[in-house]
Formats: sequence, C-alpha cells, structure tokens
Amino acid sequence: MEEKLNAIKQWLGTGSINIFGLPMSGKDTVGIKLAENLGARFLSSGMIIRAMEQEKNQHYTEGGALAPTDIFYEWVLPYFAREDLKDSSLVLSSVGRWAGEEDEVMKSAAEAGHPIKAAILLNISEADVQERWEAVKEAGQRESGQEVTKREDDKFRGVFKKRIDEFNEKTMPVIFHYQTLGLLVQVRADMTREEVFEELVNRLYSFAQGRNY
Repeated sequence: MEEKLNAIKQWLGTGSINIFGLPMSGKDTVGIKLAENLGARFLSSGMIIRAMEQEKNQHYTEGGALAPTDIFYEWVLPYFAREDLKDSSLVLSSVGRWAGEEDEVMKSAAEAGHPIKAAILLNISEADVQERWEAVKEAGQRESGQEVTKREDDKFRGVFKKRIDEFNEKTMPVIFHYQTLGLLVQVRADMTREEVFEELVNRLYSFAQGRNY
C-alpha cells in the first residue's frame, strides 16, 4: 500500500480530493486517515461553518440543514487561499454540498493552487447508514446511562432524515457534475474502516494511473 500512497501523493501535488457520502458513511474518518497518509491537510466545510456559527452566534445548520450558499461562499471558500495551506495537498470532506456550489469550489481551489483532482463517493445504502446511526445512538445511551425519551428520539430521527433528504436533493447533483467531468471515483463504504480505506487507496491509485472503473 505504501507504494500506491506514494504514487497518489506524487500525482496529487498540492491538489485536492473531495469526499462525499451519506451521513454516517465515514467521510471524516476516511478523509482524516487519507490526509494523514498523504501528508495532506484535512478540511471540512461543516467544521468551519459550525465554528463560525458559534463565533457569530448564528444557527444556519440547526436541525440538519445545509448553510445557505452565500454564507458558504463567505465563510468557507477563502480557506483555500490561506497562507498556511499554500504548499499542502488537501483532503476535503464534502466541501460544496449544495447543487451549484461545486463550480465556485473548483474555481477557488484552482486559483489558490489546490485544483480538485478527484471526487470520492462513498457508496452505502440508506438502510446501512440508518443502522450505523442507531448503533451510535444506543452506544451513547449505554455510556451516559440515560434513557432517551420518545420526543427526543423523534427529534433525532427527524434531524437524521433531513440530512439524508438534503443529500439526495442537493448533494447528488454535485456528485453527478463531478462524474460528468470525469473526476468521480466510487468506493464501497459498507465494509470495515480498514477495508474501506484499502479500497479507497486502490481506486485512487488506479484513477491516478488513468484507469477509473
């Protein structure tokens, strides 16, 4: 695997890889591990926006909604041009999740010297992510020793469903756009973390060699 990672690193240069997938598909987990192995910087628009919301006492993403496009442009896009990222490759977690944002993301990334060279789609069914969400929720309950009321459970389920609906309605068109541009790399995500990462590396390596399947 080390040889393949080195080849990907050389191909990527100071470029970017953008990772997409349903909630609970493992975007951040896989993205952080990929960044560590490539010596890249990990950048999540969700983390940036949540930090800015707290700083500015705004609540755009409350209830699972995506931040409005104008806020996304104002808060997230300038990060590409940060001086401390200048010589680094980037691994992005769903940066530009709303249909229409992808062109501005690609433009800003390219102008800052971090052109998006691949978009990863972690393929997993809605049933599988629902099962993962239930497992995480139950583990949290066991750890806290507190029962979740039906009202709280309904609220959590509503937020999770909204996130899935947002993905299908607003993010899938972004993924189709990357596919049209020949930049999409699809990876199975219904496996263990180790297996998903290995498949991601294999797929990216093939893509970097000009073989996408």
